[in-house]
Amino acid sequence: MGIETARLLLALGAAASLAACDGGDKGKTAAPQATSAAGSTPGAAAARLNVIDRSQAGTPAPDVPFEWHGGDKTSMADFRGKKVLVNLWATWCAPCIAEMPELDRLAGSRRGKLVILPISQDMEGWLAVNKFFTEGKFNALEPYVDQPGSFAEAVKAKGLPISILYDEQGKEVWRVAGTPNWNELAMQGIV
Repeated sequence: MGIETARLLLALGAAASLAACDGGDKGKTAAPQATSAAGSTPGAAAARLNVIDRSQAGTPAPDVPFEWHGGDKTSMADFRGKKVLVNLWATWCAPCIAEMPELDRLAGSRRGKLVILPISQDMEGWLAVNKFFTEGKFNALEPYVDQPGSFAEAVKAKGLPISILYDEQGKEVWRVAGTPNWNELAMQGIV
């Protein structure tokens, strides 16, 4: 790992720590918590991450391009008329990787009702994403790449993973930093 990559990882880790220490809970609701393989809930620091934040509800989706396979550009405007869950993630982010199978199941079960956009923040772009999204690994998710991180910057992402739900008009409904229990959110009708 190069020095610049290590610095970036440290900066993102610090940003995630700051997000976890955010003292303001205005517009935030506890989301169902992710559980470990042993079935226990994560510690208090992780619990602060998995909070539904509605403080930016009504904010329009950013009008910045992100990339499809083959280099074609798209933007949130192309998804207008659909409920969209944007998931900002990276292949080097352990919680991001851990939640991907659950997001794939959610995408499959909500097909036609919800579009899930996993938008990679990997500096290596498609090289890293293609290694992770090997053929047959996921049934319902189609990855995208945000290079050079314009989408994440526009939504003021303070760490990874972060997921943002947009309504059919392209307006933010809520966001959550961390890895909530997506199945439980779906059963509650939150997503």
